[in-house]
Amino acid sequence: MNMKESGAEQTVLITGAAGFIGFHLTMAMLREKGKAVRIVGIENLNDYYDPALKRERLFLAEEEQKKQRKAGGSSSFLFIQADVADEKAVAQIFEDYKPSLVLHLAAQAGVRYSVDHPKEYIRTNIAGFFNILEACRSLREKGEPLHLVFASSSSVYGDNQKIPYSVDDKTDSPASLYAATKKSGELLARAYSRLYKIPATGLRFFTVYGPFGRPDMAYFKFTERMVKGIPITLYNYGDMRRDFTYVDDVVGCILKISGHPPKSENGCVPFRIFNIGNSHPEKLEDFVCLLEESLKRHGVIKKDTEREYLPMQPGDVYQTYADMSEYEKEFGAVSFTRLREGLDRFAGWYAEYQRQKRA
Repeated sequence: MNMKESGAEQTVLITGAAGFIGFHLTMAMLREKGKAVRIVGIENLNDYYDPALKRERLFLAEEEQKKQRKAGGSSSFLFIQADVADEKAVAQIFEDYKPSLVLHLAAQAGVRYSVDHPKEYIRTNIAGFFNILEACRSLREKGEPLHLVFASSSSVYGDNQKIPYSVDDKTDSPASLYAATKKSGELLARAYSRLYKIPATGLRFFTVYGPFGRPDMAYFKFTERMVKGIPITLYNYGDMRRDFTYVDDVVGCILKISGHPPKSENGCVPFRIFNIGNSHPEKLEDFVCLLEESLKRHGVIKKDTEREYLPMQPGDVYQTYADMSEYEKEFGAVSFTRLREGLDRFAGWYAEYQRQKRA
């Protein structure tokens, strides 16, 4: 289908569409009732983790499009394999599809991976985001309406000792290169917003988890080790706290924010930052126990797994804790998924996913 002739009311560009959050966001937008959206998703399908999982997500998104079309829906999804670090490819996609909403989720993720592979983070998280910003500038200069929503991270708070983390807190002491690139992205976006009047919203995500998560994420790694009977490694001797946030709740916040771009009235820069987090830090040891319970309940494992306790690793922080007050002022309170329920959904998905892989 020629997307430019589909007659859809709004064109949405999702970078990282085959990624964890990008996939769930695509599925949610396809399922939205009463809206006609043409979604253009881009992803480079690199091998940072098994590309087969990314292809599975894309397959399910394409199947969801067919399902919704049969049910009378008019939204559509087009996937383009492209790298945000490819300046010409990004510019061409913006020129061809002229999105009025850009959801920039593509990034080189992983705090620990950044310690040994810094170049990849500069290439994707800074140079790649620069290409997105330049393409947005080009559209704005042509008078096109636009809202840029981009993924930042709770890691920008670094070693901040003030709890909970507020969007007004200082973020000039990153504890990892990953965090530094995310903070750099925020600064670049604010400058572009001020100079070129690009409405932009940055979202600081807090430890997102759920089905179809990245295999490099802690809860996924824990699960794989439990299945194999390999001891689980817990850093800082298990005494770390994370504000675990279920992926569907994150997607719900993104959808609300997307329809309300910041305004440049009275000389204000059309730029803002929100925390997106559960506001309920959990001790890592407790998290692992709940995960074990869920995996047992779904028949993934039969017994508990041994723990190996190690010191804090470079780039890690002791605790993350989101202050959601700025978001709540504008959009109201969020009813977040309880950790036990979220992990049970993940365990159910993981059990089915493994059965399909073996079939």
